[in-house]
Formats: sequence, C-alpha cells, structure tokens
Amino acid sequence: MKSKSRSQDESLSFASPTFGTRLEHRTSAGNSKGQLDEKKKPRFRVWFKRTVRLVILLALITVIFFAWEFYSSASKLTNEHNPISLIASLWPQSPAESNGRVNILLAGYSIDDPNHGGPQLTDSIMIISINPKTKTSSLISVPRDLWVNIPGNSPNKINAVFEDGAAEGFNQPGYFPGGMGLLEQMISKDFGIKFNYYALIDYAAIRDGVNAVGGITVDINSPDPRGIYDPYTHLKLPNGEVHLNGQMALDLARTRGDGPGAYGIPNYDFTRTQYQQKELVALKDKVTQSSALFNPLTVLRLVKAVGNNVITNLKVGQMESLYSDVRGISNGSIKQVTLNNYNGQDLLANYYPTPYIDALMPAAGVNNYSAIQAAVQQIIYGK
Repeated sequence: MKSKSRSQDESLSFASPTFGTRLEHRTSAGNSKGQLDEKKKPRFRVWFKRTVRLVILLALITVIFFAWEFYSSASKLTNEHNPISLIASLWPQSPAESNGRVNILLAGYSIDDPNHGGPQLTDSIMIISINPKTKTSSLISVPRDLWVNIPGNSPNKINAVFEDGAAEGFNQPGYFPGGMGLLEQMISKDFGIKFNYYALIDYAAIRDGVNAVGGITVDINSPDPRGIYDPYTHLKLPNGEVHLNGQMALDLARTRGDGPGAYGIPNYDFTRTQYQQKELVALKDKVTQSSALFNPLTVLRLVKAVGNNVITNLKVGQMESLYSDVRGISNGSIKQVTLNNYNGQDLLANYYPTPYIDALMPAAGVNNYSAIQAAVQQIIYGK
C-alpha cells in the first residue's frame, strides 16, 4: 500500500514540472493579453473622442455654411442688409391682401444676357393672384407688345415701361419704387387691379431654379406632329410630356417660333407665354413636394437660385406664409389665361402706330381697356 502510494506520488511529482510550466505559460499569456487590452482601451477612447470632435466640427461648419448661404441669398433677395432686421423678418407673416387676394406683379428681363439687345426690356410680364382661403390662383400673361401711353414718356410697348421707370428713378406714393413701380402704375390703371407685391427675375432664375429641383415635366401640345423647334435656341421637343432641365426650360420660355425653319409655335408670343405658365405650375409642383423640403441640398440650391436672380419686396416671413398657401393649391384650381383667347374671345387686336412697329392694342380700341378690365375682374374675383 505504501509503495503504491509512493509510486503515485512519484508519478505526480514527475508530471508536475510540465503541468506547472504549462500553467505558468497560460497565466503569463493571460496576463499579457490583459495588459494589451488595457493598452488598447485608452487608444480606442482617444480615437473615439477625436472622431466625435471631428463629426461635431464638420456639422458645425455645415450649419455655418448653410446659415451664411441662406443669409446672403435672403439679403440679396429682399435688399435687407441689416442682420437684425433680416432675422426678425424670418418669422411667418401674413401677406397683405386686396379684397381677399394676394396680387403679385411678376416681370422677367434679360439683364444677365450680355448678347441681348434690350437687357432691361421685360419681355415676360405676368399677373399672379392667390386666394389663401379658397386655395385658388390665377395666372394672366400680359403681352409684351401691348401699346401703352407711358406717363412722362412717349407711347411705347409695355415691355419698355420698366426701363423708362428705372432710368427716371420713378418714385410715387402708393407704387413700388423704380421701374417696377412705373410698370405697376400702368397695369393697375389699364387692367384695374391693385398689386401687393412684385418680383423681378432674370434668365438664370428659370435655369437655376429648375436645375435645383432636378428638372420639371411639361406637356408639349403643338399642332405640328413633329412637336416644336426654335432655330434661335436650337430647342427641339416632341409632343407629349417632356422632362426639361434648366437650360431647356429657359429656351422654351424664350422661344417665339418666328425664326427660319421654326415650327410648332403657331401663335408666337402667345404660345411662348402659355409655356411659361406651364413651367411655373410645374416648378410649383416640384418645389412643394415633401422630398424637396427635406433635402438640404435642394433647399440650398433653391435659396441661391432665388436669392441671386430675383428682386422682390416680399419679406422672408411673408414668403413662408405664401409657400404654405401655394402648397395647398391643386393644378386644377389654377386659371391660366392669355388675353388672345379668353373664353374663346380675343381681347386684343393688331396695331401699327408707325409703318415700322408691329404692336397690339385692346380689341375695343386704342386705350380702351373696358373689356380687358371686365375679364380680369371675372378671372380674379369672379365678378
């Protein structure tokens, strides 16, 4: 019994050095791993803190960039350069109304086109009337060739009124200052409508605005089966729904169809203004989509497009309120009118004040705007 016990002890004794070595090795390895883990933890914490700081810094830079771009564009847009006044104007404000309508005088000129012979001629003039309560709107295009008597100046086409007002520094109580004020006075008197606001846009406003929202879709409904073609802009579009980028939208808004080889624009300037109205409605659709609202890059591009290319007396807060109103207006609730075809009636007639000037006048007679005023009242106020 004793020998067996001793034998077992010897056996255990013989095996114990190896077992001990392995145990010590494992223990040593475990201690080394633990020490490495302890060393890795501080490094990870340092890396994590640096990453968080970098993300916060980038976010702060982004916020500052967006804020500066917005401030710069809003300042240009509203001509308000006092930061405190501009910030105060950001709060939503109800826009002024005339008999329950917000009436805006929209005019487009080519001041940003160095190759245009008359950069201050407002070749696009439109009356925009919005009823915030009934969620309805009216777009009435004023033909650029309408012959008018300009106070203090010789009679001329209405597209020259802005240039005259800007040159003389027009400033009369109750009207906008400058060229838009004289244009407002003329249209208010002849069309029988009071305006609350104005917006003056250049060519880039259309191009950049349409590009900002990823393009627009417009229905081309030419009587020519080939669609439309304008040799001056080289714009060629088929009939049906067409997706337009910014440059295509600008070319369509400018086309008149009177060049060599042109086709598909039978009524020249009147057809052009119809497509301008379609583009405005299509742009409204894209701007008021939820996807545009929640995309900061789209919002920034829109803000820059408007701020760099539009002049208006609307405050930012008033624009916010109008934007909310416009979002609720369906396309079926927007009347799109040109005076050459109102309810099947042409309210205009050709007029030749000299053998070299081709103009338009009211169908009722020179300076007789009674029928046009009645139509405008019916369109806007339903009277």
